[in-house]
Amino acid sequence: MSQKSIILTGGGTAGHVSLNQAVIPSLIQEGYKVHYIGSHDGIEKELITQSFPNVPYHSISSGKLRRYFSIKNFTDPFKVLAGVGQAFAVMRKVKPSIVFSKGGFVSVPVVIAAKLAGIPVVIHESDVTPGLANKIALPFASHVFTIFQDTLKYLPSDKATCTGSIVREQLFDGKKIRGLSLCQFDASKKVLLVMGGSLGSVVLNEALRSNLPELLEAYQVIHLCGKGNIDSSLEGLKGYKQFDYVTTELPDLLHAADFVVSRAGSNSIFEFLALKKPMLLIPLSASKSRGDQILNAKIFEKQGFAVTLEEELLTKNTFIKAVNTLEKKKNEILDAMKNAESPKTPIEMVKLITQYEKG
Repeated sequence: MSQKSIILTGGGTAGHVSLNQAVIPSLIQEGYKVHYIGSHDGIEKELITQSFPNVPYHSISSGKLRRYFSIKNFTDPFKVLAGVGQAFAVMRKVKPSIVFSKGGFVSVPVVIAAKLAGIPVVIHESDVTPGLANKIALPFASHVFTIFQDTLKYLPSDKATCTGSIVREQLFDGKKIRGLSLCQFDASKKVLLVMGGSLGSVVLNEALRSNLPELLEAYQVIHLCGKGNIDSSLEGLKGYKQFDYVTTELPDLLHAADFVVSRAGSNSIFEFLALKKPMLLIPLSASKSRGDQILNAKIFEKQGFAVTLEEELLTKNTFIKAVNTLEKKKNEILDAMKNAESPKTPIEMVKLITQYEKG
């Protein structure tokens, strides 16, 4: 009996890749030959090829989906069409029994190609409201899984299921002592980890750095500032460690942290919840996004898992006040987190995905 193959897709940001990273080991364990389709130069290429060098990575052309006017809106449909052709050629060669899409603009041509090739597609939506790529992909899909119960009201009831969160198992392998060692920190002060998503955040970086003298009196600070955002003048500052981007080190750094300040992408915040890390969430503003992070943050605040601060209200002073509020509410937040639903394991997610595969 020949080995079954599965194609995974998703990219553009780390959030559109992290679930795929979580399920790949379980798919391999279940005997699947895993292939990945992504863009030529998106973050997904680096994340997948570095983490899973034995997983074939197929690059395709993809346009960007924009909600604003751009001259590229007239040329990108041709890139998407080219991507459909390239993805279709991969499917003819690989002959997968199913395609799993995590969203992001690169997934659109893959999902369309799968439909043309007669291959079932399962989609995952991790935000409260479906993203544009998943909205376009929905008619081509056999089923869609969601993290939030509220998302089901935006989807056809006959092909949508809420699974709750899925967290990669490597996250729990982190060690506090390794995280402290990476930063040359000790156990004398609490650790505050600040991160602005996989691409970094200029406004979070500025808010943190403008408050560093005061923060370093009470905390040791780990700062994931985004590629190209290292401040060389702060290198070697005692109690402060900056990284432009981390991959395998993240579980150790999270285990070392007592508090997290972050954007509000759903994959990240559910990881903080799984590790019981009190969090200050500063979601991307509605002017910079479709508002999905704002909804994510509101739900977590309502459930008692987080303190939130709107980006429009972010200043040097409001940032430090919000960090102080987080410190004061620590026990209250930890109590709420004790009652949170446990995340699904990657193997449980694999069982859900593969029930829709082509016989």
